[in-house]
Amino acid sequence: MAALATSDFDYHLPEGRIARYPAERRADARLLVLERGTGRISHRRFRDLPALMQPGDLLVVNDTRVFPARLTGTKPTGAAGEVLLLAPAGADDRDWEALVRPGGKLGPGRVLEIASPGAGDDRLAVRILSVCADGRRIVRLESDLAPAAAIARFGQVPLPPYLNREAEPLDRERYQTVYAREEGSVAAPTAGLHFTAALLERLRARGVERAAVTLHVGVGTFRPVEVEDAGAHRMESERYDVPAEAAAAWGRCRERGGRVWAVGTTVVRTLETVAARGGGVGARAGRTGLFIRPPFDFRAVDCLVTNFHLPRSTLLMLVSAFAGIEPVRTAYEEAIRRGYRFHSYGDAMALVP
Repeated sequence: MAALATSDFDYHLPEGRIARYPAERRADARLLVLERGTGRISHRRFRDLPALMQPGDLLVVNDTRVFPARLTGTKPTGAAGEVLLLAPAGADDRDWEALVRPGGKLGPGRVLEIASPGAGDDRLAVRILSVCADGRRIVRLESDLAPAAAIARFGQVPLPPYLNREAEPLDRERYQTVYAREEGSVAAPTAGLHFTAALLERLRARGVERAAVTLHVGVGTFRPVEVEDAGAHRMESERYDVPAEAAAAWGRCRERGGRVWAVGTTVVRTLETVAARGGGVGARAGRTGLFIRPPFDFRAVDCLVTNFHLPRSTLLMLVSAFAGIEPVRTAYEEAIRRGYRFHSYGDAMALVP
């Protein structure tokens, strides 16, 4: 069997198809439904999702919460600089693993002033402590405020770079799922952005159970696959947690013959990481670097709700493993013909049996 090539997941995305802003109302996004096995395609709105689900099904969401991880400021020279906080580094809550720009100018000992003391303002500065082997930095937050308060006050929502715009006030709410709880992501699990409290209530009334797992989305979600041999790509590991309640809900769903619906690729990777150990889905926490690509034996998930992903991405490879390379390619061609909006703030698709 020939090695899986990254170019097998390339396609032409016309200019302007990446949604730069969300739909006016979350559940008004369009929903392309692709039947696994038959390749049959139909078109709905996201608010129609309950009609696709059955009493006894289980909806599994990722309850991670995006934090304002982007800090912009100035160096002592007056030149601009930027820090993207990734995760806490060690026991001191002032120390963080981060990416910085410009990387060549922000070495150990350098300080980036985020907010200077002024009329009623608190100071925040970021000091570069060390450089990691992969180019990341260990930085220290210096402020009179507690680190969490300083980040909340001066940080910005880290919008994906392909939106090609600065974060705006609306992004504080819309680049967050309505069920977000566990802070720790630098990118939203975007398939969940379409849900509203009212839609979740309709699903509950229909007899659909809901469970939450956590996977904190890292910066690797923005990074393209740069090698032609897809198998040579290495995923960055991310923190996950499957609590006992979620594991029990998965077990109940299997016992009653219901279908497990994963909201987003992050949920798929989390559940399949745990299921790969054998014995189904149990309570577990850790880190996962699971790279799902064709062929893959799915053990934990029956249906997938996801957005439309960029060409040559690991996300598109996962979707193709779930529903087949050719059916997914055909569905994407149909979505482009019909004017669907792509990526984080775009429309959605449901992959169903």
